[in-house]
Amino acid sequence: MGDLSNKAQNVTGKAKEKVGDLTGDQELKGEGQADQAESKLKQAAADVKDGVRDVADRVKGALKRDK
Repeated sequence: MGDLSNKAQNVTGKAKEKVGDLTGDQELKGEGQADQAESKLKQAAADVKDGVRDVADRVKGALKRDK
């Protein structure tokens, strides 16, 4: 669910940025850029978490084979 939420936040941020740019609303444009940056950070954290989980699973598997 996090991945979908991050993508939605990124798309919303892009839309806000574009609307802000078209209307000259710098606050809305900045808000959109901030939304995009936040979604990228959340996605990066989720990717790291998934990577750590994969490594832990491999270690567990290796330990079970050694028994």
